[in-house]
Amino acid sequence: MDPLALDEATPEEEEEEEEEEEEEEVASLWEHQALSQIPVKVLRGHTDSVSSCQFCFGGTRLLTGSHDQTAIFWDVKTGTRLTVLKGGHSAAITGCCLVPEKNRVITSSWDKKVNAWDLETGKILWTVTQGALLMSCSVSGDGKYVASASDMENALYLNCADTGQRLRYVKGHHKSTITSCQFDAQSQHLASVSADRSIKLWDLCSHKTTLSINSAHTNVISSCCFTSNGHYLCTASWDQTLQLWDVKTGSFRTKGGVQLRKGHNGSISSCAFSSDASVLVSGAYDKTVTLWDLKGLRKTLVLKGHSDWVTGVDISADKNWVSSSSKDSTVRLWSIEQSEHIPAVIETRREPGMGFRIVQCEECGKPFSVSRLENTSLITKCVFCRLKAPASLSASSSMPLNTGSSCS
Repeated sequence: MDPLALDEATPEEEEEEEEEEEEEEVASLWEHQALSQIPVKVLRGHTDSVSSCQFCFGGTRLLTGSHDQTAIFWDVKTGTRLTVLKGGHSAAITGCCLVPEKNRVITSSWDKKVNAWDLETGKILWTVTQGALLMSCSVSGDGKYVASASDMENALYLNCADTGQRLRYVKGHHKSTITSCQFDAQSQHLASVSADRSIKLWDLCSHKTTLSINSAHTNVISSCCFTSNGHYLCTASWDQTLQLWDVKTGSFRTKGGVQLRKGHNGSISSCAFSSDASVLVSGAYDKTVTLWDLKGLRKTLVLKGHSDWVTGVDISADKNWVSSSSKDSTVRLWSIEQSEHIPAVIETRREPGMGFRIVQCEECGKPFSVSRLENTSLITKCVFCRLKAPASLSASSSMPLNTGSSCS
């Protein structure tokens, strides 16, 4: 045989190759169909893993923190860097948040420090050193308090946002590392999650733990977030699931949390609610960002593009943009304003959601479906019977739990 001659494939082999190519082409088209129609901006400015991202000022600005020991303030529309905060930390920045209604940024770090920065000048206003590596930080909705979570001490610190003065030190709050802490928007509670798989709510008025949940998660709980009305808390876990907890009524005590699964193929690192609680965004170590429709409790869109772990996510107030930070040293801004017109999303919305249950209409007796997040004591009639009712009754009967705060 001539070693330089090309091997000729048999008809059977050619047919198999063609079938494989067609399958690969279809898979490739499906995989990238949604992505190709989602405009995305890639922000490059950090030189190491980006640990967090947060929309500010009505979604016009973005704040990010990084293991490169800097925090950057970005313009969302242009993708340009407006301010770089540097020189205040000697180790990775693990948390970064804006003090409401003040041009002030709070950062936490593995160097055990919490810094308050003036956003206009880039200068440090105050610095406090805590007792261990800090895993995250949060600022209360009223801008009065700064909370930070430590590693080895399994502790929570509460400081004054104006002066940095330590107000509370809750040692041994969990049995293992506290991975994340988060205030509710009403500045009433501070939620914390841990490697010990538990969830705790610390009350800012009584200065004690008012709720403790030994969750159904089977691995480390990595992150948590509240709905804007404080009704629900979402937890993200390395067990590849998200759990929704009704912390206002405590209904989870009898029926457990609502689980969202099959959204990622890796440990989930972060989660964030939209301002109206209709959308949940999650990021994971499988390098993807997933959008969830909370009405039907199902995923609607998976965003792919990062080349390494997704470490943080957020969604703008108008729900037009999703941000994601990654270990690949980049931040991505995804424009999802037109995402509902994408065929893949339309098809997903047609599928029955995992979060519906069947209820019998008290008027006509016919069965109808409601979301598991809805309060069936309020929604007792099907949509057709509600439409026949007076306008005021129809409106109040159909109001979903997750968009109001009047249900208890």
